[in-house]
Amino acid sequence: MSRVRVVVIGAGAFGGWSALELVRRGAQVTLVDAWGPGHARSSSGGETRVIRATYGSHVVYTRMAARALRLWREHERRSGVRLLYQTGALWIFADDTAFRAGSAAALRSEGLPCEQLSTAEAGRRYPQVRFDDVQAVMVEPEAGYLLARQACEHVAASVALEGGELLQGTAPAPLLPGNPLRRLELLDGRVLEADAFVFACGPWLPAIFPDVIGQRISITRQEVYYFGT
Repeated sequence: MSRVRVVVIGAGAFGGWSALELVRRGAQVTLVDAWGPGHARSSSGGETRVIRATYGSHVVYTRMAARALRLWREHERRSGVRLLYQTGALWIFADDTAFRAGSAAALRSEGLPCEQLSTAEAGRRYPQVRFDDVQAVMVEPEAGYLLARQACEHVAASVALEGGELLQGTAPAPLLPGNPLRRLELLDGRVLEADAFVFACGPWLPAIFPDVIGQRISITRQEVYYFGT
């Protein structure tokens, strides 16, 4: 029986992990990225990215983050490569908002610990921080950070190591006449054929699918600063 052929466009967090999971489920996978996994233009790039499950009452994000933490730990045990650092996160609230209460409830519902501190307790535990204008403090012990660029590179390398193919190339906006997409020509002329295509292109999705995505995704600029102690 022939394997299902899948092409995944975009080797960021969503594309890389989708490709790796598909390989592990027996698909014949080609992972394509315009500049390679972990590149500087990537939404999933950067040296580090915070991972946390505190999202107020948006339980779906808490649930996704909780599952991601489990999967990262499993992957580290399997690969022997450390990419996740669970340092904990200190949440400081100027007023005791519904965001804090909603977050605590969502964390508990997903089996994740959180600790509510009075400002006096917080001051004793974290003497380097002033809590003068603070109303509430919460600690999320299982939060931390990921080595983002290295993680993207490692997941993509795992795809190739476990039987997938990794290509560098740019995909144009596909023609969608109403039939399933079975063939895609990259800008350099290479042709990819597959039973299914997965587009995990982050901020480029509106340009690739203007009629479908349009203005549904708004691209924001975030400046990142690094400090040496």
